[in-house]
Amino acid sequence: MTVTAALSLTDGLYLARLAAGAVHARLTGAPLEDSVPPGSPLQAHGASFVTLERSGALRGCVGTLEPVQPLHRDVVRNAVQAMRDPRLPPVTSADWPALDVKVSVLTRPEPLPAESRAALVAALRPGVDGLILHDHDHAHRSTFLPTVWAKLPDPEEFVAALLRKGGWPAEGWPSDIEAFRYASTEFRDSAPRLPIAA
Repeated sequence: MTVTAALSLTDGLYLARLAAGAVHARLTGAPLEDSVPPGSPLQAHGASFVTLERSGALRGCVGTLEPVQPLHRDVVRNAVQAMRDPRLPPVTSADWPALDVKVSVLTRPEPLPAESRAALVAALRPGVDGLILHDHDHAHRSTFLPTVWAKLPDPEEFVAALLRKGGWPAEGWPSDIEAFRYASTEFRDSAPRLPIAA
C-alpha cells in the first residue's frame, strides 16, 4: 500500500514533528522515535524529502523519489541523513535553536516529454512540478523539488540549473535523457527551539 491521497494537516504536522524529533534524538543521543498510531495513513509506503534550514540557510536536504518503505520511517531516515548532507558541514547542537525542519511528501513520478528541451520546458508547470532528470543508465540523475521554483521561476533557467546539478552541460540536450514530474505537499516544524544543554 502506498500513500495516494493528500495527507491531512494533522498527519503532515505529525510527520514534521517526527523529523524534528529524529534530529533532536541524534544530537542528544536519545533513542530514535518513529512510531505512529495504529491504522495511520503514515504507515503506508511513501516518498519524502527532509530539508533542514538554519535562519534560512540550507543545512541539509535528503530524500527518496520512490515509495520503498512506510512514510513515517522514510521521513525519520531522511531527517537523520540530512544532518550529514555531503554538500554541507554536519548539523550540530549549535544549529538546533534556529533550525527549521521541512518535510515534503511526494506523489509518484510520472513521465514528461523529453525528446527536446523545448518540449520539456513547454510541459512544465512552474510552481507546481518537481522535476527528475536521468539518463538511461542512471549515470546522471538529479531532481528539484517544487519549492525551487521560488528561486528559479523561469522554466528555462530551472531546467538549465537542474542539468548542471546532474553533471550535464547546461546548454544543449542529451539524447538519452528522461524526465519525470511529481508534486509535493510541504509540512514544517519551525524554530525557535530551546537550546540543547551542553
